[in-house]
Amino acid sequence: MSFTALIAALWIVPAVAIVLIMAVRHPHWAEYLNLASSLAAFGLTLAILVVAPDEALVTGAGYLLLTPLGAWVLFCVGLVYLLASLYAIGYMRLLPEEKPRLHKYYALQAGFALTMLIAPLMNNPGIFWIAIDFTTIVSAFLVGFEREAECIEAAWKYLIIVSAGLALALLGIILFYWGGTFTLGPTYALTWANLRAVAPQMPETLLFLAFLLTLVGFGTKVGLAPMHTWLPDAHSEGPVPVSAMLSGALLNIALLGIYRFLSIVDSGGHGVMGHTALLVLGVISLLVAGLFIVRQDGAKRMLAYSSLEHMGVLAIGFGFGGPMAFAGAMYHMINHALTKSMMFFGAGNMIRAYGTKSMSNMRRVLRYYPVSGALWLLGAVAITGAPPFGLFLSEITILRGGILSPNPWAVWVMAILLILIFVAFMNHFRRMIWGPEPVPGAEPTLTLSVWNTLPMWLAFVPVLVFGLWWPEGLWTFFQHAFVVQP
Repeated sequence: MSFTALIAALWIVPAVAIVLIMAVRHPHWAEYLNLASSLAAFGLTLAILVVAPDEALVTGAGYLLLTPLGAWVLFCVGLVYLLASLYAIGYMRLLPEEKPRLHKYYALQAGFALTMLIAPLMNNPGIFWIAIDFTTIVSAFLVGFEREAECIEAAWKYLIIVSAGLALALLGIILFYWGGTFTLGPTYALTWANLRAVAPQMPETLLFLAFLLTLVGFGTKVGLAPMHTWLPDAHSEGPVPVSAMLSGALLNIALLGIYRFLSIVDSGGHGVMGHTALLVLGVISLLVAGLFIVRQDGAKRMLAYSSLEHMGVLAIGFGFGGPMAFAGAMYHMINHALTKSMMFFGAGNMIRAYGTKSMSNMRRVLRYYPVSGALWLLGAVAITGAPPFGLFLSEITILRGGILSPNPWAVWVMAILLILIFVAFMNHFRRMIWGPEPVPGAEPTLTLSVWNTLPMWLAFVPVLVFGLWWPEGLWTFFQHAFVVQP
């Protein structure tokens, strides 16, 4: 099967699922159709990753671009979509008030996955921007799905702030294109490769201004501070499977766009300024996340700020530059996608069991839910970058790469902030695990199904394996991805 056929199948699968779900309109059929779509999408993204060409491949009449980094981001999307679809079956069944609308939820979830499977493959920066905009529109409906006042407010806040950021990104893309007209004439094909080729002839001020606009614009979508203000609300108010997809999949796609624009600045010979700008935003994001995690009481809101932390880590990794930091950042993507999904699933279980989002009211978790609670606790250790889990290896690799970079100062700042976040995170879990007894009459009685715990196991096992063993094939793949256009 050709790459074009694989990509077509990848898009057709969720599209067909949407049509069938809206046709049958039955909750159980809808959840299984969405699950089948996610299984097929995961298999196709894995196939694309395994057979991806050594060099960047342009296909689809020049509109599609498949690169090693793009294939990796696609695989992360397929993985999180599958885990979220599994968990959604158990979680959404705990929302009986939403049962008449469940088919709409699953159609939207498949639609959200479809938009995320389209964006990384766009060879035209303008069409990439459109695809990112579609992810915003579809996911906004999911954030507000439960129709509570807080959910609707979060959805509107998400739409307004991200749309404002994307408007700046569009202006940056226009400036990049304008810079190319000085050499290529008034009209030319707007592709990533063409912009890299013409970047050395662009005026330095125009090139850097265009990059800053795209950095701020797509940085808003990533949730980098100080453009992050939509992220805690959207991630904490939407249904838990949506939170996992937002954090573990969508943010990586927007960061892919930033790195592609950064590669244009690198080609223009001004990469030091671009890498430093991305690095500074990463450090600020890490600082803001650490300060807010210390004082959080909402379980999902704390995880939302953890997403801000890890996007900051990825920004620092790509900002450092160099093959080692780049490899650490790519490894961090998959480990964060798995661990954050597991953490949101655990939070969803406890929120439904205790009937509250407040961690101060979740008491003696291990007594009432020894399996789900233990996985959630282990996930907390993993998400803070502690050994023996995958995020420890990826963060250490990024720090090692940073020592060799032009900005080694950020290594020490990052290390200190990661220690602060570890202490704050584990302090919250200390209170939930070993804190006082629940108030009489408030003991949780909910029985969790296999749908609520199986996705946590499926995420936990590879995170542990990736912490104990970094496959040589992945290291080789990351090193190769560094030298190929993103």
